[in-house]
Amino acid sequence: MNILNIAWKGIKKDFRDTKTLFFMLAFPIILILVLGTALSNTFTTSLPVDDLHVLYKDITKGGSFQQFITVAERSGIHFKKVTDKMDGKREVKQSTYDGYVEVTEKGVQLYVNNSNSIKGNILQGMLSAYVDKYNIASEIMKADPEKLVAAFTTGDQRDFIKETSLNPNKQPGSMDYYAIVITTMIVLYGAMSASSLIVSERVRRTADRLIAAPVRKSEIFIGKVLGSLVSNGLSVILVILFSKLLFNANWGNHLGLVFIVLLTEVVLAVSIGIGVSFLTKTNTAPQVIIMLFIQLSSFFGGAYFKIENPEGIFKFITDLSPLTWMNSAMTKIIYANDFAAAIPAISINLIGAFLFLLVAIISLQRREGL
Repeated sequence: MNILNIAWKGIKKDFRDTKTLFFMLAFPIILILVLGTALSNTFTTSLPVDDLHVLYKDITKGGSFQQFITVAERSGIHFKKVTDKMDGKREVKQSTYDGYVEVTEKGVQLYVNNSNSIKGNILQGMLSAYVDKYNIASEIMKADPEKLVAAFTTGDQRDFIKETSLNPNKQPGSMDYYAIVITTMIVLYGAMSASSLIVSERVRRTADRLIAAPVRKSEIFIGKVLGSLVSNGLSVILVILFSKLLFNANWGNHLGLVFIVLLTEVVLAVSIGIGVSFLTKTNTAPQVIIMLFIQLSSFFGGAYFKIENPEGIFKFITDLSPLTWMNSAMTKIIYANDFAAAIPAISINLIGAFLFLLVAIISLQRREGL
């Protein structure tokens, strides 16, 4: 009963503290909004291209280029025949048109403006395909003229460029990404409040009262740890709900497993805070050490910007961050339904938590007070 009373007191204290409540709830929501909006372009997987406008001059007699124009216009490429008063090259140079094509019996000449290399590459690729097909048709004409029509049959083809993703619609957008990494980061910040669970009693000189009360040290310790776990766990649930409702962040279809993984990180964070508070000799040292640890973990764990394919020593450093394995596990669970990815994250978190709690328990037993 004493354990539950101490835990309940800690929970009420956390949620009555305006600063703590703001930091654990409002701060991550604001950070998700700011980073998710400001860095949205870095998560764009497609590049929109406007319709292309092309001048052309065709002096051939076969009419095959007209068939090409008919099909190309279905894909948003508009051709206009150059007049005697127009200089096609000058029109392209002045960016009036995206390209100028001269079609003669000797071949095809394409002129583009280098100011828009994307559109130029599109035109070049399309015309290369047309020329290759025309050359094949020429050879067929020499060998078997009756099969010439089949060489220019387009069927129902409408798009010259098609994009296929190996995992379509299975990549996080900016809001999705930052909803994950900011949540795991804010969980790690729970170590800050956990480091003051015992230290605050010493600073307020209430530790002696607790020891004098008919309560065992183990009950005090377990009650404070339990209260911190519940407070941080509730904060995680609220952050997930707010990010899902406000920003439509994708947390996948396995919220139960996602929360279990996050809960093990909560256990790790609280254990780190408790363990460091017993390892240091001064009351201010735990806050400094933990803040430095969290900032480095956040930076190398991808909380502020996405880190892709690190190599060498940089990869070794990123792998040391607890946020790296957390974010990796969360992403695989949400976007690849890879449940096995949770096992390494849960195992590392619980092993780390056990070691820090063991240090705290041994130190507590050696102390006369808290």
